[in-house]
Amino acid sequence: MIFRIVFLCLILLIIELYTFQVLKTLIKSKPVLFSIQLVSLLVLVYIIYSLMQFDRNSGQTRQLMGVVGILLIVYVPKLILTLVLMSEDIFRLGAGTINYFVDYDKSTDFLNSRRKFVSQIGLGLAAVPFLSLIYGVTVGKYNYKVIKQRIFFPDLPEAFDGFTITQISDIHSGSFDNPEKINYAIDLVNEQNSDLILFTGDIVNTDAKEMHPWIETFNRIKKHEYGKYSVLGNHDYGEYVTWPTEAAKEDNFKAIKSLYGEIGFNLLLNEHTFIEKEGAKIALVGVENWGHNFKQAGDLNKAAGPLKKEDFKILMSHDPSHWEHVVQHDEKHYHLTLSGHTHGMQFGIEIPGYFKWSLAQYVYKQWAGLYENLGRYVYVNRGFGFHAYPGRVGIMPEITVIELKKGVNVA
Repeated sequence: MIFRIVFLCLILLIIELYTFQVLKTLIKSKPVLFSIQLVSLLVLVYIIYSLMQFDRNSGQTRQLMGVVGILLIVYVPKLILTLVLMSEDIFRLGAGTINYFVDYDKSTDFLNSRRKFVSQIGLGLAAVPFLSLIYGVTVGKYNYKVIKQRIFFPDLPEAFDGFTITQISDIHSGSFDNPEKINYAIDLVNEQNSDLILFTGDIVNTDAKEMHPWIETFNRIKKHEYGKYSVLGNHDYGEYVTWPTEAAKEDNFKAIKSLYGEIGFNLLLNEHTFIEKEGAKIALVGVENWGHNFKQAGDLNKAAGPLKKEDFKILMSHDPSHWEHVVQHDEKHYHLTLSGHTHGMQFGIEIPGYFKWSLAQYVYKQWAGLYENLGRYVYVNRGFGFHAYPGRVGIMPEITVIELKKGVNVA
């Protein structure tokens, strides 16, 4: 931990030095320059001090999330400035070397002075993430979007043609700080009037107590005609803090599992049930968390039991890497898998229907939206809440409505 803090300090100091070069180029008033540097120093000291106070016994707190937010808001723009100036330094070094060894002109400085317009360009580029990150923590984190997705299946039972499912995922109730916005989101969920609602895990960040202030709010999710079902996410196991005893950790895990029932959801723990309509039925399978790089408590074989390949199946599995590494290759043919987990890293660029990008795509092949392989689909919900960074930029919190259709997609 100390090594990481020291390494971070070194990186931030380098960024501060380059930022000072920009400010010195653009600001000629020494009092103003000094004031800015003093504020920067105080912010840096506050960030480092707060990170050094991190206690694994407490896990992620709102204070820690605030520090992460400040760190990103302050230093991502400064990092952009640093990269711009580093690029100029490479150019200056190259030009100086050519001048010294090729042109043999020793009368000029080896490095040319910084160009003001480069600093101005860097400042303009830095303003984009600065304003975006501020938007993310003030507006973006509660800017809920209802995303509707129609999926065609040739073997869907006739009775389920047009059947609708609302999916929510990654609530992370310990991060919430605005009851009015959460109630607004619950209203959006209810307005969809879907046949079935599914919740794909992560009800808390770590501790069951995080959900206690929000139980009444989430109990406002109305009963859906064909039920309310859920599975666990990786955060529901309480594995990101140090517990005083193993018994305390287990008690917390039991309490978290109970939370799902307290808000009216039937928790599927490596098991399945059937949704019946007009004499037809589809299987709803729920596994515990299975992540390629996270806890692997999910048991697909146990959850599916005697189900056959021909049975129409919807699988709830929190982490989409389960679909990538296991589910899409399973001989039982899981028609539709619903996941979450990635949050789209809460930062990216998305133009619905045309373009989407996030750092999440370099970690997960399936990170937001719908993906297909040989008639097997996975939908990755972008998440209801937020975690670590207390905001969202570009990748907004999502309520998904999926309509099942019988037939072949001709689009």
